[in-house]
Amino acid sequence: PPPPRMVAAGVIPPRQMWIATWAAVVVAGIAAIGLTAIAGPVVMVIGVASVLAMLGYVGGPVPYGYRGLGEVFVFVFFGLVATVGARFVHDGTAPRSAWLVAIPVGFVVTAILVANNLRDIPTDEAAGKRTLAVILGDKRTRMLYAALVEGAFTLVPVLAIARWIPLGALVAIAGAWPVMRPLRAVMGGATGPELIGVLKGTARAHLFLGLLIGIGSAIWH
Repeated sequence: PPPPRMVAAGVIPPRQMWIATWAAVVVAGIAAIGLTAIAGPVVMVIGVASVLAMLGYVGGPVPYGYRGLGEVFVFVFFGLVATVGARFVHDGTAPRSAWLVAIPVGFVVTAILVANNLRDIPTDEAAGKRTLAVILGDKRTRMLYAALVEGAFTLVPVLAIARWIPLGALVAIAGAWPVMRPLRAVMGGATGPELIGVLKGTARAHLFLGLLIGIGSAIWH
């Protein structure tokens, strides 16, 4: 089936969603060609794997997003692959520090999906969609969200002080403020439309985390 939610609600026609999806894939493919010229064929391999992962999330014979594996794939592709891949394109290396930085980045982006699936537990459960949130249940999904965001902003200073990542990455702690309100909302029992704000706040935290790690690391190695 086409990507859910907006399509299921009838806001966007399935055909229009598929056109937008493949347009995004085409744009990404064009970018991949240019990046392949810079960093080599590994970029194209990453691109193909990413597209397959996208299509397999809710499509194919066994959509993994409905088998409790969505968060795992988001962590891998939006955390590890995106972060380490960006470093590889930059200078052709994939050092330990890049892999370590990718962990908190992956934690926060995964928390976005956790919050989304927390909101959709009632409808997903009724439709027979076994997301991780449905499997864990409401309470444990909220605990997972808290563990991811708190773990991310705890891990960064630990890694920086240990000098496993650039010390300048410490400034990323300031990026925790956008997620404080969403965290309180999730642990306070927010449901339904209330979780839209959680999604926005977590996305902002993800943006600030990446920006601050990058800026801090560039200034102070």
